[in-house]
Amino acid sequence: MSSPIEKLAVFAAPGVFVVLWASGFIGAKFGLPYAEPMTFLTIRMAAVAFLIGVVIVLTRPPWPSRQDVLHSAITGVFVHGIYLGGVFVSIYHHLPAGLAALVVSLQPLLTATLANRWLGERVIPRQWAGLALGVIGVALVVQGKASGETTALGWTAAVVGLIGMTIGTLYQKRFGGSIDWRPGFLIQYAAAGLVLAIAALLFETHTVQWTAEFVFALAWLVIVLSFGAIWLLYYLIRRQAAARVVSLFYLTPPFTALMAYGAFGERLEPLALVGMAVCVAGVFLVNWRVGAPQS
Repeated sequence: MSSPIEKLAVFAAPGVFVVLWASGFIGAKFGLPYAEPMTFLTIRMAAVAFLIGVVIVLTRPPWPSRQDVLHSAITGVFVHGIYLGGVFVSIYHHLPAGLAALVVSLQPLLTATLANRWLGERVIPRQWAGLALGVIGVALVVQGKASGETTALGWTAAVVGLIGMTIGTLYQKRFGGSIDWRPGFLIQYAAAGLVLAIAALLFETHTVQWTAEFVFALAWLVIVLSFGAIWLLYYLIRRQAAARVVSLFYLTPPFTALMAYGAFGERLEPLALVGMAVCVAGVFLVNWRVGAPQS
């Protein structure tokens, strides 16, 4: 039997995750004017790895096997390297944060299809209907924002991020559930940081303007996103079916739009509000449990 506190945590975790995850797009928009994307992310990965290293020294968790180390490294490259690298490059090349969130939010369709084949998770017609509603909802939220200075590279980077997050989520679901989160996170962020550092050395100038805005964005992304949101994501992956968890990404564009309105004064159109409601309906259909929970 689960304790009341554990039941409350399970109930609250999806909503908290959505808010924290959406804030990552805003943090990227705040920080990217002051550093190139791979350089920015390399600093972020190094800071997170250092902090987790301190936690490991103080708490001394069990160290995973060589096989689990490899699994963690692969997950880290996909989730923190390819996904974040794609998102940051897309925003750096003028893809609006809402559209970057939209592209990534198409992940549930890929995940549901792959989970059905790779993990043996059954996606029922009601959940497929919810996934389809999510696509419609996020399209409504970001309608009218596709124009401007967005380049083909920006769109391509967002799609690469989508693929990286999809593969990383499924890989973590299949191979990462038994690994203690502390060494698992250290390995993931170190592996991703190495890949991102190589990319920064090859393609960027490594210039950083250490403004107050950049420091705030970096601190937010390190502490709130790399610790809080990622831990919640893996917590939800362990406890729920992959298709159900990633359906939460459909709520990211609406919350990103709300945050962008508060932070940057971006106006929400009435159709976008309708899209938010459609997103909520889609997530409800995917997550609505009838009888025994699926896993």
